[in-house]
Formats: sequence, C-alpha cells, structure tokens
Amino acid sequence: MSAVRGLAAFGLLFALLTGPASAAPERPVLASFEQPHLTADQLGVIVNEDDPDSVALAAYYQHKRGIPDANLIRVRIKPGRATLGREEFIKLKRQVDRKTPRGVQAYALTWAQPYRVDCMSITSAFAFGFDPAYCASGCKPTKASPYFNSGVTRPWDSYALRPTMSLAAASLADARKLVDRGVAADDSAPAGTAYLLSTSDKARNVRAADFPMVKKVLGPALAIDIVESDALENRPDVLFYFTGSTHVAALESNRFLPGAVADHLTSAGGVLFGGGQMSSLKWLEAGATGSYGAVVEPCNFPAKFPSPGLVMSHYLQGETLIEAYWKSVAMPGQGLFIGEPLARPYGGVRQRDNAPGLVLEASRLFAPGLYEIRAAPSMMGPYKRVRRVAVAPATREIRIDRALPAYYRFERIEPAPAK
Repeated sequence: MSAVRGLAAFGLLFALLTGPASAAPERPVLASFEQPHLTADQLGVIVNEDDPDSVALAAYYQHKRGIPDANLIRVRIKPGRATLGREEFIKLKRQVDRKTPRGVQAYALTWAQPYRVDCMSITSAFAFGFDPAYCASGCKPTKASPYFNSGVTRPWDSYALRPTMSLAAASLADARKLVDRGVAADDSAPAGTAYLLSTSDKARNVRAADFPMVKKVLGPALAIDIVESDALENRPDVLFYFTGSTHVAALESNRFLPGAVADHLTSAGGVLFGGGQMSSLKWLEAGATGSYGAVVEPCNFPAKFPSPGLVMSHYLQGETLIEAYWKSVAMPGQGLFIGEPLARPYGGVRQRDNAPGLVLEASRLFAPGLYEIRAAPSMMGPYKRVRRVAVAPATREIRIDRALPAYYRFERIEPAPAK
C-alpha cells in the first residue's frame, strides 16, 4: 500500500471512529472536569509476607482497586505484635523506601498488627519516618503535619511524606468487607447525615465547641444533626459520626453508609486489641469505612484528633478517605488511621440540562481554587484556554453564562496561583 493510500485509509478509519461525536455541538457540552485526587496507581500497598492474612488481603485489594504490581511492596515482620521498636522500624522503612516507585504518594498497610512504633502510630511512622518530634511525654503538643488542611494532591512530591492508612480488621473476612464498602462508596453521593455528638464526658467532648460553626458552614451541603447524647441509636443513614467518649454504646443499632467516617476522641482508641477503652476497630465492625484513634496518651488536645469540619469538607470536595482524614489532623504523630484509603463517595460532576450557558453541579462541593477552562470545536480538540474561574469554599455550582456552543474542559490549577 502506498503512503498516500495508507493516509487516506487512516483518515477514513479516524472519521468512522470519531464520527458525529467530533462535530461542533449545538450547545455547550462538558467534555471533562478534572478535580485531582489520589488514584490507585499512586498508592503503595505494603504487604507482610510473614503474615498469610496480609498476603491474601493485599491480593484481594489489588484486584478490587487495580493496584499496579510494582506498587506492592513486600516486607517481612514477625506478626502478632502490637509494637515495633524504633531501630527495627528504621531498617524496615529503609527497605520500603528503596522498593517504593517514585510516583507513589501514599501507603496502605495490609495488617492490623503492629499498629505502633515506639511512641508513634505505625501510620504516622510510615508517613513521616520515625521522628521523636511527633511524640510527646505527657500533655504536650507535638510537631505539626505540613499536610494539614492543605490543597496538595501529591503529598510526596510537595512535602516528602506519604500519608498512610491501615486496612485494619480483626479477621481477613472483615478486612475484605471493609474493602468492599470502600469500593461501593465511590461516586455514590450518599444522602446521609453527619451526626455530631455532644457528650456528658467533659474531658473528651472538646470538639463539641466547634459543632455549631461546622453546621453553619456545611449545613447547606449536607444534613448535620448535633445530638446532645452519649450514644446514637437506630439511625439508618450514618455518614459521619463524631463523638468523645471512652466507649460508645449501640453502634450496631445504626446503619453506616458505604464510605462512612466515625471516631471517638479518647486516649487509647488506636490500641486495637486488648486495651481498656473501646478499640477504633469497633467502628469498622459496625459498618464504618474509616476511623482514627490514639496509640499513645495524647491528652485531649483537639489538634491531635480529626477536626470534623475539615474531614467533612475535604471529603465532600471529592477527595479520597485517606486525603480527607489526614488533612483533618494537625498533629497526627500519635494517631492511627484505619480504613479503606481510596473510598471516594463524592466524585461526580454533571452538567445541568436545559440551562442557559454552561452550569456544572458537583455531587456536593467543588474544591476551592482557580479553575482553567478550555474549549474546542470538537471532542478531539484542539482545546484552547478561554478563561479562569475562581471557586470559593462551599461552592456546589459553577456557572458560565456566556458559554458558546463548544466542548469544554475544566481543570483545577494546583497549586492555585496567588491573586
């Protein structure tokens, strides 16, 4: 076949493949909307080859989430221990660092034990590396996380830290159910309720002072119920549940939606087995998809626990569970993050039908910042920048009143340039 005939044949094939879809539209059409978040190819999964359940869970998780083979990082740790010594962990972390692909931005651990490294939680130790500055003896603050309440979508590239979450469960069967709940949550835009409990435990109720402001700011986007009680019972739509107590009654009487986040501010919720207070695993056993607890006495510093308003805000903006949870804790060194990292209930963006111009609606909230808008006469392009739009916090709708008939792509600029 001659080169000319070959080009002609390719042109015919291209026309057949693209067809009318590449023609200019009669009205504005949303071609794509990019709201960056952590993806499966950016998650490293750390597997303990000396723990058969860890190996089985890693294989299950890889299959369910499409984790690349190169992102499975295999180590050997004697199982069944609550705590690793700092020297043992430092050697382990060096191995993990050598094996981690450069593009990995976060870690998932496929075990429940060990959950502590000396004076740090194991999730914080993997995130930051072992550092005594993230520890405290007695009621003292610790080093803060630079990732706290940030707009960063690639924490390793920005801060040289990889937020870490443990796929923790009491059994392999429970861990698989946890994974399934996380997957089921994706883009589900659940019509659930955030329950903020103000309890009679004064020492552990310190987050309650912020609840009215949380409801004022996020109430337009989500049903929020501030409950004056030590426990919630028989609620069918739990999406968020934040409380302060050593033990929480009646968990099993409630229905947690896929992707639900729940925790109790107390001294030892991250002591997953054999502690004197309620283990954070109880939230996952009741149906939550993510939780948090302290592994070393933190005292009741709110900065050492998740800020409910920040968890909810980042989650509602389309971030994954691991991103939203980690960004909500200012001083996470003593706290353990558990759950399914990639759960992302609020990822959808749609174009409203029969509206003048171009109107986009998020399932809940757009991430604030500057968005670049590009337009093209066909779906295939070429796309050229037409404008930038500043999106404020708590925005659910973007409106372009004078959009011409064309295909439009939106991309959030990261980081947002200064005004």
